[in-house]
Amino acid sequence: MSWLSRVRAGIPFLPKRQTADNLWHKCKKCDAMVFTKEWEDNLFCCPRCDHHDRIGPKARFAQVFDGGKYKLIASPDVREDPLKFRDTKRYSERLKAARAATDEKDALLNAEGLIGRRKVVVGVQDFAFMGGSMGIGVGAAFLSGVRAAIAAKVPYILFTAAGGARMQEGILSLMQMPRTTVALAQLKEAGLPYIVVLTDPTTGGVTASYAMLGDIQLAEPDALIGFAGQRVIEQTIREKLPEGFQRAEYLLEHGIIDMVVRRHELKDRLATLVDYLAPSRSKGKKAAA
Repeated sequence: MSWLSRVRAGIPFLPKRQTADNLWHKCKKCDAMVFTKEWEDNLFCCPRCDHHDRIGPKARFAQVFDGGKYKLIASPDVREDPLKFRDTKRYSERLKAARAATDEKDALLNAEGLIGRRKVVVGVQDFAFMGGSMGIGVGAAFLSGVRAAIAAKVPYILFTAAGGARMQEGILSLMQMPRTTVALAQLKEAGLPYIVVLTDPTTGGVTASYAMLGDIQLAEPDALIGFAGQRVIEQTIREKLPEGFQRAEYLLEHGIIDMVVRRHELKDRLATLVDYLAPSRSKGKKAAA
């Protein structure tokens, strides 16, 4: 063994999970460096400036369901790459890469469980999966979540996060807008509430369809919510838009959404809304007696 090998063998290296790369988290808003564990324990919110980071379905389910317990609802299989689309890469390759990175089938995942001891169906869009874009798979998953809620006679709660329609599926992605709207009409006919939580970012065709059709519209603090981008709007109307335009607080002030709720208070607020919008049958029987 050479002297270099002996020296290297004698250096105490930290295990991979304790390296500087994952020991610290840098806030995207205030640039503060905080311990990753502290950030995770704070529900992935910066303890310095309260910036709400983007999170995926599994983390969201663990936060909102009682005891972090839930059962995933399988999404139906759909035809993939119907247009055989290709830009710099094949669409099929982009799907494989997104699935490998997120361990998810598509950008929308549904699960059923209890919130405040009341059964609900919850859907979560994942921005990490191709920007949470809405394609045939997302449309099918949305319908699957709504139908599961109707079958169980429970509310459907959706967390949105998307850059809009999925360009690789062309007009087929845009067809998910009326398709999901019809599904929500069926949910309404069943007398079941639809609660939407808008997270950062919710834009494009998703905003123009099911994201803004909730009986109650909630949003996380400082979430970007809109249809077209701010720069596009400014170039179109040739005016400077006001400060904070398309942010959750601005929309609340102008009556577009109902409330802005911090992630730490979200579960309790959802439980209250479910109790109010869908009172349990046992409560109704007691009141009648």
